[in-house]
Amino acid sequence: MENSREDVVSEGSPEGVAGDALYEAESIQILKGLEGVQARPAMYIGSTGIEGLHHLVYEVVDNSVDEALAGHCTSVEVTLHHDGSCTVIDDGRGIPVEIHPGDPKKRTAAEIVLTELHAGGKFDSKAYKISGGLHGVGVSVVNALSEWLEVEIKKEGKVYQQRFERGKPVCGLTVVGETDKRGTNITFKPDPKVFEITEFNFDTLAQRLRELAFLNKGLRISLLEEISAKEHTFIYEGGIVSFVEHLNKNKICVQDKPLYITGQREGCHVEIALEYNDSYTELIYTYANNINTREGGTHLTGFKAALTRTANAYASSAGLMKTGSLSGEDVREGLTAVISVKVQNPQFEGQTKMKLGNTEIKGIVESIVNDSLGKYFEENPSMAKKIIEKSIQALRARDAARKARELTRRKGALEDSGLPGKLADCSEKDPAQSEIYIVEGDSAGGSAKQGRDRRFQAILPLRGKILNVEKARFDKMLSSEEIRILITVLGTGIGSDEFDIAKLRYHRVILMTDADVDGAHIRTLLLTFFYRQMPEIIERGYLYIAQPPLYKVKKGKTEKYVQNDTEMQDMLFELAVSELEATIRDSKVRGKPLLTHFKRLMSYEKLIEWHVRRQSDGDLLRYILKFKDLESTIKDEEKFKEFLTVLKDKYKDTEWREIVFDKEHMSYSVKLERQNKGLTINFNFIKSPEYKELRTYYAIVEDMGELPYVITHQGVEHEFGTTTEVLEFIMKIARKGLHIQRYKGLGEMNPHQLWETTMDPEKRIFLQVTIEDTVQSDAIFTILMGDAVEPRKDFITKHALEARNVDI
Repeated sequence: MENSREDVVSEGSPEGVAGDALYEAESIQILKGLEGVQARPAMYIGSTGIEGLHHLVYEVVDNSVDEALAGHCTSVEVTLHHDGSCTVIDDGRGIPVEIHPGDPKKRTAAEIVLTELHAGGKFDSKAYKISGGLHGVGVSVVNALSEWLEVEIKKEGKVYQQRFERGKPVCGLTVVGETDKRGTNITFKPDPKVFEITEFNFDTLAQRLRELAFLNKGLRISLLEEISAKEHTFIYEGGIVSFVEHLNKNKICVQDKPLYITGQREGCHVEIALEYNDSYTELIYTYANNINTREGGTHLTGFKAALTRTANAYASSAGLMKTGSLSGEDVREGLTAVISVKVQNPQFEGQTKMKLGNTEIKGIVESIVNDSLGKYFEENPSMAKKIIEKSIQALRARDAARKARELTRRKGALEDSGLPGKLADCSEKDPAQSEIYIVEGDSAGGSAKQGRDRRFQAILPLRGKILNVEKARFDKMLSSEEIRILITVLGTGIGSDEFDIAKLRYHRVILMTDADVDGAHIRTLLLTFFYRQMPEIIERGYLYIAQPPLYKVKKGKTEKYVQNDTEMQDMLFELAVSELEATIRDSKVRGKPLLTHFKRLMSYEKLIEWHVRRQSDGDLLRYILKFKDLESTIKDEEKFKEFLTVLKDKYKDTEWREIVFDKEHMSYSVKLERQNKGLTINFNFIKSPEYKELRTYYAIVEDMGELPYVITHQGVEHEFGTTTEVLEFIMKIARKGLHIQRYKGLGEMNPHQLWETTMDPEKRIFLQVTIEDTVQSDAIFTILMGDAVEPRKDFITKHALEARNVDI
């Protein structure tokens, strides 16, 4: 039990404080089942923020991957639904469904796994030799922290289903169909009462799933986001060698192919792939039992020590270095490596498993790398010479950078006392209360300086485009005046041996550039600088992008700045409803009470569009929504035939070709042709989260009564045959008399307007810069900002039609 301040009793506590409360036997609470998880969720998943939310998916997926490690699973599918729920499907053995012999309540093993902490098959190493989820809390914690969870198990010819709500079973495990497949299907919706954010990030999940596919040769993992139709499928036969090739695919490599090192000692299996490229940054990913150990650990320490020692030994024996030695930083410049260890009894720091702590792993990894890398150097002297020469160049550049730093220090360019004159600093000295705007150009800088709050807002105007640090070595970067000014103002120093985040002078670093092509380019150059040279500023959450308004809307003498397209749509609805009247639930509704109804109607139409894009028939779908008891209808042959008769009578232009019964899901699918278009409708889709959400939005359509829909505007009634026509009419009314101008430059606003729209803490909107997918982030910076032209050309060609607001 975790003690809170109220639990502490102190003799002589002053009256009226928590210490007066009696602390007796009855004060001790016993939390049963999953209540402890619900009371302290962060203890089990790290946080109730976005990281904890994604941790739910990882726990379920890790169970499927453990099945793959045991040799019983070849495919994992992850789907993000419109309503915020997530489905994970695998083709493993399926959770056991028998009654557990040791359970006095006679529950099935599946129910115990989903409702009891520390219940699982990973403790004795019989069902699973290697696994990431050793705590036995994974899927039960997901169940406890979900508004609802549904499990479907395909096993031994039968389909079993059970539903839980906030960790408690709603019904028993029931046979619902027959199948010749096997596996587990878990769908859960994170509890909004627990999580601050309940919207999954596609890119964050894609990174983790891509890693798992690389780390498990031949395992097929797919990710689909229903609302955007974004989809990735990951399958890599080359394992971590493919991973390194993927990381280096847009870079010029020093080696012909990655070096693959593998070995097994004392029950620990080690896999390492490494390859050098011509960049100036190192990229090392470490894993233990498929868990991304972002903070490294003993496996990383062992690898670094062996790499540095072996490189120095070869450089000395081959006569490539006469004096001195290479540092680890020199040897790792331009290195891309993936380190994966499989350990029977891993020791992680906490349930979130960010760092490997097994002390014996350091020596095992070090020994294997020493032997393999030394042999590689001896057998490939020309390649070894290239790698050592690159490291020697890094050493020389490091010395040059050190001398450049010393020179600039003597001139005062990197000292706090020598803050540049163009900086308009704030009076606040506490970094946590201070913020700095890095502004494009002197014109916008002048407006920002006049409009700011001088107490806590500093302004740094930059002249033109800064140096692209992706193409520049450290010493060249320090020769750029604009970058030196930026380093000086931030106060952290620069370089791995000198950077100190504790010296950062502002805990909000805000990039504020124009909304045009030049502004986007300058912002990208600044992001490249922070990502490559000061990533900890991003990791700590200190870097932001200002969001000046996108539109200026004028009606008569009134002007309003609008932040984005969503806000524009909301504003148009607000303008329209003031002039409209509609019938809702047989009552005349006018003015603002209509706002919620019309917004839900827009959501309904967007969801209909999504279904149509997924090869549904829009007209049929709208009609099917009228039937409320479809779930029981599709399970009953007689009822389903009656239902089809109604559909056939309604849509006489449709050719109904074939009806098939799906034993697995106990529902029917129909092949048909309508308006020269062939379709297959699997009526099992009505069980999907998307259809269920559509049903909730359909309530507003029902509230509007029978056709035609009547909307009254300025005393005149207008009739419409569809909800689409209703929305088009609303937008037409809203836009009447409006002048909408897309807003570009910061310089177009005077200081007062810039403060009100972009800098006032009470009103402004910031985008916080985060690294959701490190692999994809590195790839994008390499493509867009690196030396290789072809990858950039291919990227532009592929994404040209996605560009918005391009200046021509």
